[in-house]
Amino acid sequence: MTRIVGIESIGIGLPDAIVTNDALAAENPGWRMPQAAAKAGVLERRIAAPGETALDLAFRACEALRGDGALDRLDGIVFCCQTPDYVMPSNAFLLQERLGLRDEILAFDMTLACSGFVYGLAVCRGLILGGQGERLLLINADTYSRLIHPGDRSARVLFGDGATAAVVAAGSARLKLLDFELWSSGRNWRKFWVPAGGFRERLDTSAGAVEVDASGNSRTRDSIHMDGLGVWSFINSVVPAQVGALLSRNHLAVEDVDLFVFHQASALTLDSLEKLMGIPAGRSFRYLERVGNTVSASIPIALAQADDQGALVPGMRVLLSGFGVGLSAASALVEV
Repeated sequence: MTRIVGIESIGIGLPDAIVTNDALAAENPGWRMPQAAAKAGVLERRIAAPGETALDLAFRACEALRGDGALDRLDGIVFCCQTPDYVMPSNAFLLQERLGLRDEILAFDMTLACSGFVYGLAVCRGLILGGQGERLLLINADTYSRLIHPGDRSARVLFGDGATAAVVAAGSARLKLLDFELWSSGRNWRKFWVPAGGFRERLDTSAGAVEVDASGNSRTRDSIHMDGLGVWSFINSVVPAQVGALLSRNHLAVEDVDLFVFHQASALTLDSLEKLMGIPAGRSFRYLERVGNTVSASIPIALAQADDQGALVPGMRVLLSGFGVGLSAASALVEV
């Protein structure tokens, strides 16, 4: 009989600084913020302070868990991040030191974005079922604001910085992990990427040259280049198919799911998915107005908020679905 593995608890770490739509409009009078905000569904976002990193936000998320003993007896850290503090070592080791954890634990980073929480849950579950521990700490943290050019309206309106810390453990967990679908589309990698800064194209003076696209969004080679329409088309074609495959394997239909928690990409994206999949009214949870798209932390932030608002009731089936950079998509079936 397969052991039960699930999520015990989730801590959230957000920067203190808040950037509102009014602030963006004052800085950029030509941006037509009401229209942009309506599509994004974001009223304000948290932005990391100068010198504040994904590691700092992750530590803040862990501190939110300290009171209930969730960080006791950990057997490992899996840190999902695309904006690490250093080229080396991985942020997982830096967090291990900061938390004062023992040496006899596993620690490594994953470089996934918006699908990273679900991928991370699958990895943690696999490690536990493979005998590599009983309690793992899954971190999802990023400071995407560091990758966004100030003149890129398409990205600045959407993204916020943030982190979560989730304890994944064997036994009687709060949210039981039942099944997964993990897909990738490497042929579409250029639809969401940062050209310079790795070892194929190192940072140099040419990376700072500003490019302006047809929509008036400014970017440099070392900032995010996002083909919004291309990513949106990928999501609309792949996510319903992936969710359908996961549900079909478990002999379920959309109507059998009590709550859907998608990656909080944008209001436009969530509206589209809910319509395409025929999700009944009130069964898709949203939490992006006050934090924005927080990359791989968006699903666990939404899950924690759903729990706080009493939207997670014992016996419920919950469907998690993340999608984005890679391009990639990942869905999980969970039981409360």
